[in-house]
Amino acid sequence: MDRWVHRFRHRLLAWFHRSRSVPILYVRRFPYKEIKRATGGFNTIVYSNARNAAYKAKFLDGRVTLVKELSLNDDTFTTEVQLLGRLHHRHLLALRGFSTGHKRLLVFDEIGNGSLRDHLNDPLRTPLNWRMRLQIAAGVAAALEYLLLFTDPPMCHVSISSSTIMLDENFTAKISDVGFLCSPVTIGSYQEASKSDDYMDQKCAKMIYQLGVLILELITGQSSDGTGGDLIKWIQGTNFARTINKMIDPDLGNSFDQKEVRNLLAIAKLCIKSKDKPRFSIPQIFRYLQSKVEVTKY
Repeated sequence: MDRWVHRFRHRLLAWFHRSRSVPILYVRRFPYKEIKRATGGFNTIVYSNARNAAYKAKFLDGRVTLVKELSLNDDTFTTEVQLLGRLHHRHLLALRGFSTGHKRLLVFDEIGNGSLRDHLNDPLRTPLNWRMRLQIAAGVAAALEYLLLFTDPPMCHVSISSSTIMLDENFTAKISDVGFLCSPVTIGSYQEASKSDDYMDQKCAKMIYQLGVLILELITGQSSDGTGGDLIKWIQGTNFARTINKMIDPDLGNSFDQKEVRNLLAIAKLCIKSKDKPRFSIPQIFRYLQSKVEVTKY
């Protein structure tokens, strides 16, 4: 993270909270049986990782939402619900409710158009055009800036990939996999950690790396598990420049601007190189993407 940003982060937080008076959204307690029925017995998995499993849920009123199961004890889960309920950003999937039955479950906002991965992989879905893909990248970068600078305590977990980016009915991108507590620890320990340059640099570097992989997914139409795999080998390979046209998603047709694609690939390449130490900041990436498309910051 930029040293200036880190040094003034707490002042930025104080300004941000003073300048906004957004109330904590009402968080409803859902009956366990209602969630189990909506998820088809937890069989409709959207994605899973070491921290949580996410399911598609369709409730009786027709709403299609995302439900996540967390592996946390009761006290830590309660704190997580309270902290997630405070988040408010256009490109973050909002928490709407929870359940503490047989599983510890979080119920999030509607995901009318499913995940980004669905649209990149399913030939029956309408392909995303170039402008929509730019808007998705810019929206994700805007949310990462918010998570990095304006959450207190800092985020413990953020996962960015085509599987964890949800699209609402207007195709607005929403990050769905974020969390404050990864294990039964105190909030104070994370607040202390956030004061460390190494801690914030590590978080920033991971976010930037994942954003780079996501950009590659948007350009090529190939989804990954978040580590990049073949996409990383391609962009770091000696034949990268000569094979760009072959790697661009054919679903884009002629709707894209060649210069914009190459500029975005250059950003993705720098993001990948930031895996160990950031070469630039998330706000810088967001400013570039914002200059290409109109995107609401908060």
